[in-house]
Amino acid sequence: MQINNQDYVDKAENVILKLKEKKDMRGRSIAVVTTSKLRNLLSMTADLYNEVINQPDDGLNEEICSRIEYLRVRFLYEAGREPSVKNLINEAQLVDVLKEINGSKKNYILFSQYMEALVAFRKYHIEKDD
Repeated sequence: MQINNQDYVDKAENVILKLKEKKDMRGRSIAVVTTSKLRNLLSMTADLYNEVINQPDDGLNEEICSRIEYLRVRFLYEAGREPSVKNLINEAQLVDVLKEINGSKKNYILFSQYMEALVAFRKYHIEKDD
């Protein structure tokens, strides 16, 4: 896995710090994803989390697995619409992490916690939206 229970918080913080320091070819700061855009991604994640958490065992059913795949499509769509979202998705390796869920309840919960950590560190390290 790209993330695990021991390192996902540190990885989330490192992602936000890297995005904060990112510069374009002229040395100008690149806009970091806004809190509202990031919370929108978290909201999509949370909708599915509520169903995943109620699954009786660690294996996820076919419908939920399909919705996770659709979540991946939605993340890529948002990345295509907004360069700052694309930077976040690439830096945080969110598409790879979504692929690694692989029908596991435990992995989806970890992904959801990673998303929450990204939002928290975005809010903590970057005072205002540009």
